[in-house]
Order: sequence, then C-alpha cells, then structure tokens
Amino acid sequence: MSQSDKPIRVLVAGLGNMGRSHALAYHNNPGYEIIGLVNRSKPSQLAPELEQYAIHPDFMTALAELKPDLCSINTYSDSHADYAVAAFEAGCDVFVEKPLATTVADAERVVAAAKKAGKKLVIGYILRHHPSWKKLIEEARKLGGPYVFRMNLNQQSSGPTWATHKSLMQTTSPIVDCGVHYVDVMCQITDAKAVEVRGMGLRLSNEIAPDMYNYGHLQVLYEDGSVGWYEAGWGPMISETAFFVKDVMSPNGAVSIVMDPNAKSDDIDTHTKTSVIRLHTAAMGPDGKFIRPDQDMTMEGEPGHQALCDLEQAFVLRAINEDLDLTRHMDDAVASLRICLAADESVRTGRPVRL
Repeated sequence: MSQSDKPIRVLVAGLGNMGRSHALAYHNNPGYEIIGLVNRSKPSQLAPELEQYAIHPDFMTALAELKPDLCSINTYSDSHADYAVAAFEAGCDVFVEKPLATTVADAERVVAAAKKAGKKLVIGYILRHHPSWKKLIEEARKLGGPYVFRMNLNQQSSGPTWATHKSLMQTTSPIVDCGVHYVDVMCQITDAKAVEVRGMGLRLSNEIAPDMYNYGHLQVLYEDGSVGWYEAGWGPMISETAFFVKDVMSPNGAVSIVMDPNAKSDDIDTHTKTSVIRLHTAAMGPDGKFIRPDQDMTMEGEPGHQALCDLEQAFVLRAINEDLDLTRHMDDAVASLRICLAADESVRTGRPVRL
C-alpha cells in the first residue's frame, strides 16, 4: 500500500527530553502534522521549530477538542496507561514511551484496548531502530544459545540531569525505567520465556523517597538455560568506571559492544552509540589455539539521539500506513516490563519471583 497523501495529525503529550525529540521528529517528517503539544506548563527549553505549536495543559481535554489521528505519549510512566486507553477509545493510533505502564495489568489493559480498537500501538523501544543494536542481536543469535547476558547502564548525574532522575524516581526505579530496553534485547536474542527473576537495590541518596532506590541489579533466568543480569544506577555518587557493559556470551563465543574510553555516562548519545561491535569465536584448532582472531566491526556513521527518534517515528508512520502486524512488538513490551517489575518486587521483598 502506498503511503497516504494526507499527513497523520499527531498530538504530542509530554515535552521532557524524549517528548521534545519526538516532537521534532514529527515536525521534520512530511508524513505528520502536529496539531498540538501537551505540557502542564511551557517548557523552559523548546526548539525554535516547536514554538509555533499551541501548548495545552491537559491531555484529555486536548484529545477531545483536537481529535488527532495519533497520540504520542511521552509523559511520566504513571499516566501512560490511562492516556493510551483514552486515545484508543477516541479512535487514535498510539505511540507511547517506555515503560508501557507501571504495572503488568495496566500494560495488558493498553494492549487489549489497542486490539479492541483495531489501532496501532508502538512502544518506545528506541534500540529496535538502531542499526548497531540490530547487528548485535543478529550476531548473538548466529552464535546460538544458551546465553549469558551481561548488561548495565549507570549514569553519574548532576545538575539538571540529576533533577530529571529524581523526577523519574517519583514513580519508577532505574532498573525498571532503563531495564526494559536491555531486557528487551535479551528477549529478542533468546526467544525463550523468563522463568525466574531476582533483584537487589540500595538507596544511595537522602534526596529520594525512603521507599525508592537509585541503584539496582536484576538477574533473570530463562527456560532455555540462559541467564542474564542488568545493573542501573543514577546520581552524583555513581561511578564512571565500567558504566556501560553490553556483552553476550554463548558456548560458541561472545559478542560485545566496546565503548569509547572517553565516553561520559550522562551523555545521552553514549546510551545508544556503540563505537565497535567485537565478535569472538570460541572454536580452537588441534593446537588448542583460537582458529579466528576477534573481529571488530566499526559502526561508522551511527545515528545520534535525534536521528534515532526520527527513525523510530518513521517506523510508526510505516506501521500505520502499511498496516504492520505489531503483535510480537506488543507481546515483547509486556514481557520485558513483567521481568523488570518482578525484579523491583524482588528488591522490595528480598525474595526471588517465579514467573
């Protein structure tokens, strides 16, 4: 089917870091027409291109008045489910930033609403649109399982970044907020179901609620024998040492992302740029030495943060115009959220969670 001549009318809710970037992606894509932005107040930083659009203080009111074709929901996590369901009931397609919801029941409610309305639901798993991460997943799958997944993303934050992290932690811990991305990568590599999750965490700051933690570590066990861990910490006390580990091992070798040693943990482009993907093959000859040297694949010309958001919203456009089947996409989003929320439960109870 050819792309529709008429641009998709989009309402963008939430003008934080991701919301602003997605709004720019819609602004720059002729397949979209922004009909309004939603934010409780006018943001202090707004790209000049976005100044022309009206900012509405309330999502539900804007949805009823403007009647968009697509709602782009980039608000705090605890509003995602209600906003998405309202959008589906109003006949809209929906893009929603990760995590899809703050509970598995709410995530399932959103998916059910999408199916009932016969509308598209795309969740903001930005790494799915990144050529290097696609390559990492492809090379890992070629190695064959069972796998060991070793992943983290710790961020030494201060100033405005720490303020953003504290806002996020009013509803969501780091291992849930960031973890869904990397657990999603694990699930795409193994295809197996997770059977058990364990978590531990620690509150390293008096500036966050007593029942919240800004450092967390999860372990996940899969039914094919694969195991993985993910670690996330936010704040001024977080170490910059080994803050970015992305490593997959199997009986046949390993594939890893090798990070630029000068990279900084709170640089948003660092979170997606891969520098080099290193493939190690475990095969040895009769002399007990490796048959092949490690292969370094340099990922030249990688998309930066804004270019990735542009790619993601181009996918949303294609999903709508070409009626793509998003069943696996939605199932995976619920699965990765279920694992990360189980880890959060394990942190709080001190017990492993069987899924």
